Amino acid sequence: MQRLKPYGLLGLLAVPAGPAVAALCTSLLLAGCATSVVDDNFATLGEFGRQRLGSELRWLRSEEARHDMMQEVEGLLASPLGADEAVRIALGYSPALQVLLAEAAAASADATQSARIANPVFTFERLVRNGHDGRELELGRTLGISLFDILLLPARRERAAQRQETTRLQASVALVTLVADVRRAWVRAVSANQVARYRQDVADAAQAAAELARRMEGAGNFSRLQRARQQAFHSDAVAELARSQQQAAASREALIRFLGLPAAQAARLKLPDRLPDLPAVERDEKEVTQAALDERLDVRLARAELEATARELGLTRVTSVVNGLHVAGIDNRETGERRQRGFEVELPLPLFDFGDASRAGAEARYLAALNRTAQVGAEAASQVRESHAAWRTTQALARHYRDEIVPLRQTISDEMVLQYNGMLTDVFELLADARSRITSVIHAIEAERDFWLADATLDAALLGTPVAPFSLQGLAPSGDAGGGGH
Repeated sequence: MQRLKPYGLLGLLAVPAGPAVAALCTSLLLAGCATSVVDDNFATLGEFGRQRLGSELRWLRSEEARHDMMQEVEGLLASPLGADEAVRIALGYSPALQVLLAEAAAASADATQSARIANPVFTFERLVRNGHDGRELELGRTLGISLFDILLLPARRERAAQRQETTRLQASVALVTLVADVRRAWVRAVSANQVARYRQDVADAAQAAAELARRMEGAGNFSRLQRARQQAFHSDAVAELARSQQQAAASREALIRFLGLPAAQAARLKLPDRLPDLPAVERDEKEVTQAALDERLDVRLARAELEATARELGLTRVTSVVNGLHVAGIDNRETGERRQRGFEVELPLPLFDFGDASRAGAEARYLAALNRTAQVGAEAASQVRESHAAWRTTQALARHYRDEIVPLRQTISDEMVLQYNGMLTDVFELLADARSRITSVIHAIEAERDFWLADATLDAALLGTPVAPFSLQGLAPSGDAGGGGH
């Protein structure tokens, strides 16, 4: 009698009634848990957002949820948008975040699926033989499942739990990266607006000086060279104003993209007039370094991957030799013959592949994961130290501009006004001093911008996002360029 080949391994007529059956029943009981696991992972991610990022995480899975969040965003856009409010929008409204959450849910569902054994396969065959003695009918039925899958179910469930943890950590890293990007984009947008306004003041002062120089040249009180110097400075100031306005527009659009605002809402976005005041609290280097070693997400992710690789190595040592065990229950009937019942066992024989290549590859992957974990730990501590050093430097520089340079420039400006009122200096020296004072203010704004960028970078480094180290942007000297006189 010819039978179709059974697909899998376990016949219900020949299944061991011990631990394998218990494992099978457990797998069946867990068959409907994928949705709850996805919800649990989102709850964990939401708790991370509240505790470590200070904002509520929203997953918009219905039209009602999207409508409610849109109304909330409308309320936030009614006032100048602060950094915390920008993060709030990004974590509840940005399509990029919704993509992140959906992909994390898909990865979680895949991990849940990987812990399940394959469904039993039922095979039915019907054979008819026509001969001199009449028509003969032969029926064959097999029900099979992979016994190997059942025996390895505990290991597969453990590996699936490890994948769930990895998914949560990867989603947390992406979340930290998004928040850091939003904060940096907000800082750049606000500071660029500040600079553009002060550049406008510089251009207005230069225009007044150029017009006065033109009139004085016409009256014979100014040389052509003196007028040309004032005109050249005015031209440079107009060019710088155009650059700063373009930078302000580009920074604003970058923030809008991170927030995911459509055109109608983007048009209503208003930003504060200035950056926040510098904080008075210092950050201790030892504390932040220890926090990096204990809490950084990339360190925890590397450790989780190392543990998963170690478990995979142990499993490979078994499956590299025996990678299949199939059992099938058989029930055959044939015209004029008695019913046949039995089972079939399939076991691959390691005649050509002894599994040495699989074992060697698994050991090499474990060594790579071990050294990668050590490297991630060393890089984490180094990145935190570097980010903290940049934080201290930018804070000191911003305070120096705030407490020393800007007040000193204001004192010089006040004295210049007194001298001008006493006819001890001319209007061009007064305008040149005004330009220098405004330039110092612009540099102070840029120093504050650098500090808040370094602050966002340090926060991301502490939480576990491997960010590029922050570097100070060079500031041009605030000399009296363009000054003139008789």
